[in-house]
Amino acid sequence: MRRREHAGPVALRAMQDLAVRSFPATGYRHIGDLTWNWCLALDRAGECPTAIWTEGDTTLAWGWLDVSGELMLQVDPDRPELADEVLDWAERTAGGPLSTEVAETEQHLVAALERRGYTRAADGPFMMCLRRPLVDLPEAPHLPDGYTIRAQRGHADVAGRAAAHRAAFGSPRVTAGRHARMRDAWPYRPEMDLVVVSPAGEVAAYCQGWYDEVNRVGEFEPVGTHPRHRRLGLGRAACIAVLHAFAAGGGERAVVYARGDDGYPVPLRLYTSMGFGAYTRTRTYTAPKP
Repeated sequence: MRRREHAGPVALRAMQDLAVRSFPATGYRHIGDLTWNWCLALDRAGECPTAIWTEGDTTLAWGWLDVSGELMLQVDPDRPELADEVLDWAERTAGGPLSTEVAETEQHLVAALERRGYTRAADGPFMMCLRRPLVDLPEAPHLPDGYTIRAQRGHADVAGRAAAHRAAFGSPRVTAGRHARMRDAWPYRPEMDLVVVSPAGEVAAYCQGWYDEVNRVGEFEPVGTHPRHRRLGLGRAACIAVLHAFAAGGGERAVVYARGDDGYPVPLRLYTSMGFGAYTRTRTYTAPKP
């Protein structure tokens, strides 16, 4: 077995290799989720160290740190002993307070964290993991006059999509350049990354879909609506269109991760109204103080 360390998440495909194999058991860490987080880390390599544990060409575990001390990790459920190696590396590398979020279905990670004295948060933000089969899909809703749904076309749409995301979430991290680079990353498929365009030609809403063809599972990440175009059903329309795109691509299920706490309830209501149901949730653990 070999461990490789990097200044940033440059070993994305190695991490995705484990994500594909582990998804049937945990339902967490979809390959699209990793690509999206990689996009957010672009140009911040020094703030996002990673370590990958491999045996031959097979990825067995990985850890991905943020400068804030937040750790993303994944360990092959058949190799639970590697959880301690990943946590040893993270605690040594972080050099300060460390926290991590894992799904309840990742019992091998939960066991390792609790054995090492990590404290589970009693409340606060958490993610609900939702899924639905790609059968009996809702019909495409009627859009307000002049609005259309389509795949992105050229630089103007890429810039507009990035601008809509910044407006929807109040975050400066998604730039046109980062979004363009993400579109070149596996497993991006343009027919599953749809925008709603307003009568004036601006991107009003969007749903980014990622498809895992091995597990036949599509994921939404992210979904947003520009504040000037909310309460028109545009986000819902974009999501339903992407569900149909997943089904047309051979998909069997769709998943999405939404806040499950009361601090941000609207997305959860949206997805449950489209037939998504919860199958697990995340828990946040904090490392003990030295």
